[in-house]
Amino acid sequence: MNPSARRSLTYRWLRWRAQAMILFGRHAAALAVFDEMLARHPGDAYALASRAHLRAQLGQPEAARADYRQLLDTHPDHAAASWFNYGYLLEEAGEHAQAEQAFRRALALDPRLDRAWYGLGLVLIKTHRFDEAVEALKRNTELQPMSPYGWYQLARVHVDRHEPEEARRIIRHLKGFEPKVAAQLERETGLAV
Repeated sequence: MNPSARRSLTYRWLRWRAQAMILFGRHAAALAVFDEMLARHPGDAYALASRAHLRAQLGQPEAARADYRQLLDTHPDHAAASWFNYGYLLEEAGEHAQAEQAFRRALALDPRLDRAWYGLGLVLIKTHRFDEAVEALKRNTELQPMSPYGWYQLARVHVDRHEPEEARRIIRHLKGFEPKVAAQLERETGLAV
């Protein structure tokens, strides 16, 4: 067997082992396998993305952000989902400007990534850029019309912009498929429909 084929076989074995460790809940062992993969294949996109995702799930946001940063520095055109995940972790850490950049990069790679439109909308709300937030959230609700989250945030932005009729229109719409969310908005905003 030539060295290239042996490396390929070893790589597939490590990848399979990491997946098996995750499947059986042996997260520390899976992290160790990802570390070994990265020692053998520095900058490997799969290993970095997988380790970042696992670290985020395990409540290690700083380590996850570091992995995503390394992944996206070395592979800037990596999957839109990696940019979204990185943006989400940045938004969660209050790093709004960097989160916005990450969400926009995700959307440049995949304009139909509804979660990135939602994340961008949240960042824009937090930075008081309500007009832009409305556009991002409208795009989210177009792509994910039955999810109440984008609609809820959109109604809240309309209230903040002193547009109660727009908020009422959304509450009426939500009553058709998410009556609990509509009732919550009515309570929070004082806008009865």
